[in-house]
Amino acid sequence: MREHIKLPPDNKTPIYVFDLVEVERRIEYLREHLPKDTGFCYAVKANTFILEKISCLVDRLEICSPGEYQIARKLCLPPEQFVISGVNKDREFLENIIFSADPPGHYTVESREQFNMIHNISLNSGKKADVLLRLTSGNQFGMDEYEIYDIIDNFRNDRYVKIKGIQYFSGTQKNSLKKIGRELDYIDEFIEKTNEKYKFEFEEVEFGPGLPVAYFNEEQYDEDAFLDAFSVLLDKMKFNGKKILELGRSIAASCGTYFTRVIDIKCNHGENYAIVDGGMHQLVYYGQFMSMKHPKFYHIPEKEGEVKEWNICGSLCTINDILVKKLPLKKLERKDMLAFQNTGAYCMTEGISLFLSRDLPQIVLFDGIKYSTVRERLDTFSINTPNSR
Repeated sequence: MREHIKLPPDNKTPIYVFDLVEVERRIEYLREHLPKDTGFCYAVKANTFILEKISCLVDRLEICSPGEYQIARKLCLPPEQFVISGVNKDREFLENIIFSADPPGHYTVESREQFNMIHNISLNSGKKADVLLRLTSGNQFGMDEYEIYDIIDNFRNDRYVKIKGIQYFSGTQKNSLKKIGRELDYIDEFIEKTNEKYKFEFEEVEFGPGLPVAYFNEEQYDEDAFLDAFSVLLDKMKFNGKKILELGRSIAASCGTYFTRVIDIKCNHGENYAIVDGGMHQLVYYGQFMSMKHPKFYHIPEKEGEVKEWNICGSLCTINDILVKKLPLKKLERKDMLAFQNTGAYCMTEGISLFLSRDLPQIVLFDGIKYSTVRERLDTFSINTPNSR
């Protein structure tokens, strides 16, 4: 974990600060503990605000919506890095990007309908498309083995759509190496069967391991040992093609700090309450449980004095807006700040941000020397107001 980052001068709370130095450090750390020939694919949905920095440090960018694609294009990122993913691929969107002068490098296929659509557009455009067939893990995502077998049987030598490999992802926050090992064994077995049955060899596998992030103090684990053991599992795979890890949370989480200020304090029936200017609409951890666990944070300014337990509550008019229960703090006062760490992935996007029409926080990047604002504080009045008639 990096040193405590400071709030930019003259900035109001609540605010997100994303540390680009930590982004680079984190990716270097992951590469040090994983096999050298392993590729990294960043899931853009984890945090779009650090995308420009990350693009220079990873091999691919997983894009799951037209909006994410537009963000990547606006940043002038190389389309050959893009993997166009998602269960809902609009035909008009696919036509626009496949027909474009610089189409994306890869497309995932979630269904036979998606494959047929990509194939038809590629045929009409005269442009080839490299695809990854998504193997389902037993939910609404991807296709089962038999659907993939049928596509391979009919299109393995197609002139326009090249089947490059498979994609497999079963969830996030997986702290069981046994489970990850079983998934890799399953992928190996599927690839072997495909080769035996159709004499077809996949060139690559994009695998989402769902590496865990320790958000709460109760969740400490030896990440060095975990990654080293995971690296052994990757090396043991029978598959000899390119292995690409789809990572989002594990890359982005540690770069973020969310600052919120205490605006009121009170004691009700012997319980201490602090109201902050942020809330659960802007601070979301995986699995939440924030009222039951203590996330990593620091108190600004640091103080000496008696420790008391505080229930930290947000600004929403709902009894559910509790960030932390019984948080031990020294001499908490109005205008103090709490800085919540590990908020670089999903925290700013998974909350109910428009509830009560509170302003959306400012977002700032820190490059180790200076701060730069990438989104000003945004008032939600115009978003929530119906068009005048």
